[in-house]
Amino acid sequence: MNFKIGKGSSIHLGCHFNSPGLFSIKENSTINQFCHIDNRGGIEIGSNVSISPKVSLITASHDLNDEGARGLTGAIIIEDYVFIGYNALVLKSCTLKTGSVLGAMSLLTSSTEPYGIYFGAPAALKKIRNKNISYSGSYKRLFH
Repeated sequence: MNFKIGKGSSIHLGCHFNSPGLFSIKENSTINQFCHIDNRGGIEIGSNVSISPKVSLITASHDLNDEGARGLTGAIIIEDYVFIGYNALVLKSCTLKTGSVLGAMSLLTSSTEPYGIYFGAPAALKKIRNKNISYSGSYKRLFH
């Protein structure tokens, strides 16, 4: 698939990717099972990131005002120490800044602030996370 996968990182069973290439994940990060990773527009994941099961990262859409409904793409960038909750959806051209959190079943349509905690549909900033974090996002399931 021509992916760049850092030491200590894992991608669990049942994850689906849309294309080869255009995907990198740095050290000690985890993508849990059954995630949909639409990497046609590019996805960059930092270190110590935790992506919960059934998360969708969608980098492509269509211009519905265009006569031919032309395709549009935009990269998703996930910086270090980000946590994305179960069944969340991140749309194209979003950056999840360092330490930010996206709650379960939330819809992210624009970039986050560093250490911001977001949830809802669309996701909105609810509070700021403790900035003194230094955990490892490396996680191996018994059956992965």
